[in-house]
Amino acid sequence: MAPLSMLPAFFDLRGKRVVICGGSAAAAWKAELVAAAGARIEVWSAPDALAPEMCDLLAGGRPDIRLIGSGWRDCDFQGAALAIADARDDSDAESFAATAQLAGVPCNVIDRPQYCSVMFGSIVNRSPVVVGIVSGGTAPILSQEIRRRIEAVLPSTVSAWAALAGRIRSRVNAALKPGLARRAFWEALCERAFVVPPPEDDVAFGFLSDRAHRQSRSGQVTIVERGHLDAEHLTLKTLRELMAADVVLFDNDVSETVLELARREARRIAVDGRSGLVDGETADAALTAAAIAREGKRVVRIIGLAGKEWRRG
Repeated sequence: MAPLSMLPAFFDLRGKRVVICGGSAAAAWKAELVAAAGARIEVWSAPDALAPEMCDLLAGGRPDIRLIGSGWRDCDFQGAALAIADARDDSDAESFAATAQLAGVPCNVIDRPQYCSVMFGSIVNRSPVVVGIVSGGTAPILSQEIRRRIEAVLPSTVSAWAALAGRIRSRVNAALKPGLARRAFWEALCERAFVVPPPEDDVAFGFLSDRAHRQSRSGQVTIVERGHLDAEHLTLKTLRELMAADVVLFDNDVSETVLELARREARRIAVDGRSGLVDGETADAALTAAAIAREGKRVVRIIGLAGKEWRRG
């Protein structure tokens, strides 16, 4: 795993209390956002400091957003799931962040990333699927552009398929054993999630179960040549195979950026294409790939410069 600037994580805020200090338009947007996630929101702001956007939220008669008072106290943070502030200056931000930390509450100070323990990113909403993009506060405009591009290619059908997956998950777990068959079921579902709306639950379950049983009976080997190149040169088909692989056989000069695209659970085996060494033992890479595939597993053999003669042997 390459270094991460931040750990991506998602909060379950349903029914939980969130403290928001400030009545600005930016604070109103954060209030609307966490309310959409099911939170109960307490707004601390002087009434004469409320922006029109916050006034509209509070005037809407929503029981999940309430104006509490004009100034927060240390005890107001106790039991909160999240604290958000639109601070007047760095001194106010530092005090807010320190108080939240003492109370053990994650906090976000709007537009002051140095005081944040939690950061909000750009969001692609296909609930129950949610995509978050964050740049660590360094390039929010870039995050927004990435969001626009994902919005353009992520169809609305993903939402309905994800909801269907939640409804039939227990049936899948009862009908299919862990391993190849169950994973084949979910892979077949994913293939359709980007193409067509889902059918009725029973129809989808029957069709996908049949597909899973047929696919799980035999493995396969996919050969990827010129794997030493940058990941951007890979085809979409290669990307799909890497993301579905059980085992990845690769030459020593294969790019790390390419290997990062493989499924996290996939076993990686370094192969010296010139001598046929696999994990330090003498073996033929082709025979190794075939043997693993006969176990019903999906194998991706990535050939770099070192293994360019592999297919001729």
